[in-house]
Amino acid sequence: MVLNGLSSGIQNAVDKLRGKSIVDKAAVKEACKDIQRALLRSDVDVELVFDLTESIKKRALTEDPQEGLTQKEHVVNIVYEELVKFLGREKAEIPLQKSKILLTGTFGAGKTTTAGKIARFYRNRGLKPALVACDTYREAAYDQLRQIGDQIEVKVYGDEEEEDSARVLKDALDEVEGEVIIVDSSGRDALNDDMVEEITKLDEILEPDERFLVIPADMGQQAGKQARQFQEELNITGVIVTKMDSTAKGGGALSACAATGANVKFIGTGEGLEDLERYDPERFVSQLIGYGDLEGLLERVDEDEAEEQAKKIMEGEFTLNDFQSQMEQVQSMGSLEEVMGKIPGLSKSKLPDGIIDMQEEKMKRYNYIIDSMTPEEREDPSVINASRKRRISEGSGTDVEDVSELIKLYRQSKKAMDMFKGQKRGMKGNIQRMMKGFGGF
Repeated sequence: MVLNGLSSGIQNAVDKLRGKSIVDKAAVKEACKDIQRALLRSDVDVELVFDLTESIKKRALTEDPQEGLTQKEHVVNIVYEELVKFLGREKAEIPLQKSKILLTGTFGAGKTTTAGKIARFYRNRGLKPALVACDTYREAAYDQLRQIGDQIEVKVYGDEEEEDSARVLKDALDEVEGEVIIVDSSGRDALNDDMVEEITKLDEILEPDERFLVIPADMGQQAGKQARQFQEELNITGVIVTKMDSTAKGGGALSACAATGANVKFIGTGEGLEDLERYDPERFVSQLIGYGDLEGLLERVDEDEAEEQAKKIMEGEFTLNDFQSQMEQVQSMGSLEEVMGKIPGLSKSKLPDGIIDMQEEKMKRYNYIIDSMTPEEREDPSVINASRKRRISEGSGTDVEDVSELIKLYRQSKKAMDMFKGQKRGMKGNIQRMMKGFGGF
């Protein structure tokens, strides 16, 4: 999950509030102190933290609850609203149309990987992206981008022998085919004259619609300073904060960007090319306080593949092949821990120790079992009798009980699918329901 440390601290504060029989002045002060500790540990600026908690305290102690809300719900809602305001307020708008995007940032920010993530983002929404390798400064940058392009089936333009990035871009634009052109540029240890000159040349040639600054979350409070410098020198239109999964300083980076007026467009939530989310402070804060982020989870499903699979199932029979495809869709969203953190009301902290690891192991075993079946058995599991179960268990290295468990879960899913037939529902809803079958989530 994004920002495990910060989320845990905020959730603890909110859970304490929810657990109080009476939310009085003392309870509000205690919650504010807990929120302060969580934010300060995440390298958020001290002054900003105290301004935030003072706003929460003032509103909680002076405002009357809205109609229909209890005092407890009213205070929790204030915490939510103030955190949203604190982390940026504005939801990132990403027009799904033809565009040209220039990426910039210092060494180690993750620009090249981010270029691939953005390309995948647009490709999954029906547009044809193209990548241009203009990082001629870092060794093997072209090869890295080409490998990423191969993984997501997006064409990469560039010349690994050419040292002039402006020349690379001019040549690429003469032959590029794509509706969204994403240009990866060279970084430096810090913003200096050479970097400004190089990016300015690329900017003049490309005439981009967006200039995105890529900043790693581990910069913490310094992210705001860097965003301001790049904005002044290069007219940055948006920020992408990467490495949100691997640092406690992500809260500091986001709040620092918000404080300087930098518009965060995307956040990188992991190392996989699917680990990119449009930044929405409301959804982000929902995760922080334990409300989940189901919308963000569903965005990670490959929409074209899901809808095609849904059409196939609604017109025919739900087989074990389809069941296996659903498991692969779930796994493509990330680890179960991450997925669970986005489902409202669920979190690792609310599950028995070891349950997530156990469910991931189950999914692996189910895949081995299905792979050990004959085509006939996958299409019509009703033919699987006791002797076939023994053969399948031996072939997959699992127990007969595992085979029986899989068939039972499949039948439950098939029953649900039969109920959905005739209704205009995509695979996304079915995936959510299947998740509940893994250990009774």
